[in-house]
Amino acid sequence: MLAREWELCAAKPAIAGRPLNFVYFGGGTPSFLSTKQLEGLVGRLSALTPWKDAEEVTFECEPGTLTEAKLAAIRGIGVTRLSLGVENFDDQILELNGRAHRSPEIGRAYAFARSLDFPQINIDLIAGMLGETDENWQRCIERTLELSPDSVTIYQMELPYNTTISGNLLKGTGRFAQPADWPTKRRWVREAFEALEAAGYHVRSAYTAVKNPERTRFIYTDRLWQGADMVGLGVASFGHINGVHVQNLDTWETYSEAVRRGDLPLSRAYRPTDEERFIREFILQLKLGSIAPAYFRDKYHVNVLERFRDQLDSLTAEGYLQTATDKAVALTRDGLLRVDSLLTRFFLPQHAGIRYT
Repeated sequence: MLAREWELCAAKPAIAGRPLNFVYFGGGTPSFLSTKQLEGLVGRLSALTPWKDAEEVTFECEPGTLTEAKLAAIRGIGVTRLSLGVENFDDQILELNGRAHRSPEIGRAYAFARSLDFPQINIDLIAGMLGETDENWQRCIERTLELSPDSVTIYQMELPYNTTISGNLLKGTGRFAQPADWPTKRRWVREAFEALEAAGYHVRSAYTAVKNPERTRFIYTDRLWQGADMVGLGVASFGHINGVHVQNLDTWETYSEAVRRGDLPLSRAYRPTDEERFIREFILQLKLGSIAPAYFRDKYHVNVLERFRDQLDSLTAEGYLQTATDKAVALTRDGLLRVDSLLTRFFLPQHAGIRYT
């Protein structure tokens, strides 16, 4: 289905004939594909749009799905960053949270990936999984430092209301223990960042620490607002083509049927206003911890210090803003750790009450 969809997309004027600057396999776990399926998919995609000169090719993996043959195939398709969804190193916690791998598989996958000389290996952790404790979290940090990945991505456990776990917790069935609260999860992330910094890592965003900022880049996220002449192969809820926001809101059944017919249903395409594009970009950059006011003044002719005076004042009063000058608007570490909850105050009024989960 993905190959057929890309065949339709690649024929559009906005994409046709343009080289790919980055490729992203993720937003799920593409390593569940067999080696044969993966090679077949990549063959069809790259025949349409080669990516041999792409700056970045990222592939997200579930450690329990990886064999030596599959990792070799992933390396063979030109992957420059392998992201391992480790999440936790404790087998009991992994089982309780429904993960498909266990700790021995993490070690085997990581060791073989290193032997294949992937330019960058990333490890994902989740703070606050069901069953998480202070002692376990400290062991996860120690184990991560022992592996010494090129970058570490840390997310705080979220439970949307439409999940089985949330449903059981709301009904009080007792099947699942109450997960850690937000202050605890933020403390755990802070402790992880501090340990990583002590080991020489640099905190790059609200979620990521990198060992070498000059060598370790994230083209996929950086190009969300940079390089309008760049094309990336991937699917995201914030996808844009030529300034048009494209998000499929149909059911999977209706969408897949349309693709099989040879249609590309973009009826949900939306062209944001300049103000909406400005706010979107401001919010995305603030997730990195700081923004340069001059950038928005030059691109959008907006003085962010004036436009968001009240919001910035409130962040300062609450201890979440470190500085707000013509040179930079920068969050404190506490502000960075809870940035997602702070962003809504920058939304337009008609968007401020929207819930995503």
